Amino acid sequence: MARVNRPVPEGFHTATPYLCIDGAAAAIDFYTRAFGARELMRHTDPDGRIRHAQFVIGDSPFMLSDNFAEFGMIRSVQQFGGSPASIFLYVPDAAAFFARALAAGAKEIMPLAEQEYGLSGGLADPFGFLWWPTTP
Repeated sequence: MARVNRPVPEGFHTATPYLCIDGAAAAIDFYTRAFGARELMRHTDPDGRIRHAQFVIGDSPFMLSDNFAEFGMIRSVQQFGGSPASIFLYVPDAAAFFARALAAGAKEIMPLAEQEYGLSGGLADPFGFLWWPTTP
């Protein structure tokens, strides 16, 4: 079978966040419950760690893995005590998204409020990433 030469795979964008989390399976479960994520695939090692998984939130794909200390250069968000990067999400209903995420265990870091760019608020997930759901 001939390989199709595409610079960006079908269903992806030019840039795709890749999250490394101690407890990647729990993170996928959380993102599904809290953010309405849909898991696309999961490759689990014999020891139970997720080597690679993919999920989407809305139309945006994410990649995710557990920490693999044996690779050295890949460290989980927990090893750093949080992430300096945040994830900004455009959603159709920020209030409903925010409420669902809080009910699933997210923590409010900035109250949901009208901003000049739309209804927006800040959430911390249980793993250390910050999320900013916004409805323009």
